[in-house]
Amino acid sequence: MTLAYWCVLIALFLPYLSTVTAKAVGGGFTPKHNHDPRALQATLSGLARRANNAQLNGFEVTPAFAAAVIIAQLAGGAEQGLIDLLALGFIVSRVLYFICYLVDWAPLRSLVWFAGMGLIISLFVVSA
Repeated sequence: MTLAYWCVLIALFLPYLSTVTAKAVGGGFTPKHNHDPRALQATLSGLARRANNAQLNGFEVTPAFAAAVIIAQLAGGAEQGLIDLLALGFIVSRVLYFICYLVDWAPLRSLVWFAGMGLIISLFVVSA
């Protein structure tokens, strides 16, 4: 399995890091919350809410990244090393995005988000 495919696997699980953070700083997760976990998420504020927002964004962007990696691999227009490097760059951008969201650096977070989207676009472009 290529490094790019491993990055897809990592990207699939990164949003759950945000979930754990949101629940840890938002008062924890009790058995009562298991019946309606979204009700807990709706009550979060501050750091916990930002962690939850990062989680939601992770779920939104991951399908596009996975599709870009798979298409780049199947198209065969780019060297594997370049695909791996772009995929790894995306993972780094997602970790930085998460950190920027938690510490409330909104302008930098937006720049990192655009960089991540640029990496997704780059996977399509290099495979053309």
